[in-house]
Amino acid sequence: MAKGMREIKRQIKSVENTRQITKAMEMVAASKLRKAQEKAQAARPYSDKLREVVASIASGTRGVYHPMLEKRPVKRIAYLVVTSDRGLAGGYNANMLKHVSNKIKENHTSTDQYELFIIGRKGRDYFRRRNLPITDAVTELTDFPTYADIKSIAYDAVKGYEEGRYDELYLCYNQFINALTQVPNSTRLLPMESVEVAQEDKLKASYEYEPSAEGVLEVLLPKYAQTLIYNALLEGKASEQGARMTAMGSATKNASQMIKDLRLVYNRARQASITQEITEIVAGANAQG
Repeated sequence: MAKGMREIKRQIKSVENTRQITKAMEMVAASKLRKAQEKAQAARPYSDKLREVVASIASGTRGVYHPMLEKRPVKRIAYLVVTSDRGLAGGYNANMLKHVSNKIKENHTSTDQYELFIIGRKGRDYFRRRNLPITDAVTELTDFPTYADIKSIAYDAVKGYEEGRYDELYLCYNQFINALTQVPNSTRLLPMESVEVAQEDKLKASYEYEPSAEGVLEVLLPKYAQTLIYNALLEGKASEQGARMTAMGSATKNASQMIKDLRLVYNRARQASITQEITEIVAGANAQG
C-alpha cells in the first residue's frame, strides 16, 4: 500500500508541474493575442486605402484590362494555406488542414490539377507526407510577422496567376471570430471580384494618374492581392493565439480536476492504510489479553 501511495504522490506532483506550464502558456498566449489583434487592426487602413484607389480606377475608367480581373475557364487551381509552425493550439491546424483536404478531394481527381503554397511548418509537413504538390513554403515565422517575411511567397502566388499557370487562387486561413472561435475559411483571391467603391468614397476621392490609370492599376492590383494575403496571415496569427490560449486553459482545468481526483484516491488509500494499522494493533492487543 505504501508503494501505491508513493506512486500517487509522485503522479500528483507531476500533474502539478504540468499545470504550472499550461497556466503560464495560457497567460503568454493571452498577451500575444492582444498584440496580434492590434497588429491586424493596424494593417487594415493600408489595405482599405488600396482598395479605395483600385475601386476608383476600376469604376471610373472604361475599358480597363488586367489579368487579375479576367475570368477564364478553370483548368488548374492554386491554394495558399496559412498554418502555424508550432502545435499545442487545439484544433487550429487540424481543422484548417482537414478543410483544405476536403476541398482538394471535392474539386480534383489528380495532383496535376492544383498546386499548394504553404505558410507554416505544420501545413508543409502535412502535405509533404502525403506527397501533394507544394510549389513554395515559408516556415519559422515569428508570432508577429512582417510583410517582408511572406513577400516572396505572396509575390510568387500572384505572379503564377498572372502568368497563367493556374486559373484561380484561393486563400485558406482561419478567420478570427473571438478567442474561443476560429473558422476555417477559403476565399477566392484571384481572379478578383469586381471591386466597387463606396458612395462616400466616390464623393471624396478624386485622383489623377501618371502615366495612366491602366499603368497605376497594373502596379496596385498585385500589391493589393499581396496585402490581402498578409492580412490573412495576421488574422491567422490572432486565431492561433486564441486557439492556444483556449487549449492551454482547458489543459489547466483538466489538470486541476486530475489533481483533485488523485488526492481523493490518495486520501482514501491513506485512510485504508491507517484503518488497517489500527485493526492490526487492536488484534494484537486482544491476542495478548
